[in-house]
Amino acid sequence: MTEIKTITAIAEDTLKGLSSNPKFLSSKYFYDEAGSKIFQDIMHMPEYYLTDCELEIFDQQKGSILNAFAQINGSFDLIELGAGDGYKTKVLLRHLLNQNTDFKYMPVDISEMALAEMANNLKEELPDLHVEAKAGDYFEMIKYINNSGSSAKIILFLGSNIGNYTWKESIDFFSQLKMQMQSHDRLFIGFDLKKDPRTILDAYNDPYGYTREFNLNLLRRLNNELGANFNTNNFRHHAVYEPISGAAKSYLVSLKEQKVDIEELETSFEFDAYEAIYMEMSQKYDLNMIHDLANISGFEVEQNFFDTKKYFVNSLWKLK
Repeated sequence: MTEIKTITAIAEDTLKGLSSNPKFLSSKYFYDEAGSKIFQDIMHMPEYYLTDCELEIFDQQKGSILNAFAQINGSFDLIELGAGDGYKTKVLLRHLLNQNTDFKYMPVDISEMALAEMANNLKEELPDLHVEAKAGDYFEMIKYINNSGSSAKIILFLGSNIGNYTWKESIDFFSQLKMQMQSHDRLFIGFDLKKDPRTILDAYNDPYGYTREFNLNLLRRLNNELGANFNTNNFRHHAVYEPISGAAKSYLVSLKEQKVDIEELETSFEFDAYEAIYMEMSQKYDLNMIHDLANISGFEVEQNFFDTKKYFVNSLWKLK
């Protein structure tokens, strides 16, 4: 009997992406252990304004944010999708605890290891915090939370993570969230705003080479996990920003005509000289786009919180 080979998700997505025209790779595979460490370096660059802007909002407007949350009567579950290390969220959590707010923090992430590390850190830094970490798919976890309790929910989706989605994907994402929400629930979302194109491009084409290494690391991951033979010296990172659409895009450009073998896929891929692999998009928004996105997805904007430069906004949404 012939054995049927099971293909992994990363292998399937790589096959689909590199077989397409133009070629692409899925940005969801950026965050292996090495990629996560590089992204920490990116977040601490002075050019990468996003982290500092959202942290400023939380630090300087935590009282106003709590007042907005307090419109939900009684206790609530604070659910953070893609919680990461919780670096910025801790500012809010600490303030909620100091104000004796009745809430439970429920970070959701696909990585059990990342969640366990975060939960341990929170136990040390905020021992009075009630934490219930949930590892798994966003929508499955919210559905599980709905079925296991009746508390109101405030769902956090921070750090401009929504910017990695296309317009259609964003609508699909929020529409699915809406199906898991009740009238008293709220969404609290981070959006990176349109601004001077140079400021945006500097955040994705930094002089230290972190963003370049972040993109190239995905090729190294494919070498390690799929038996590929990418030579990273044969690819150059290229970032562009389109000020009309608001899309910042990253590519890896082949510097020569070459062939890459991928053992796991039992196939090879040809690259022309200067052929590009589309790696990632980071969408930037204006307020009209945010209101349109909310409206189409079945929400309305309740309140916006801006940093002092108006580079970033945390937008609080409720169901229409």
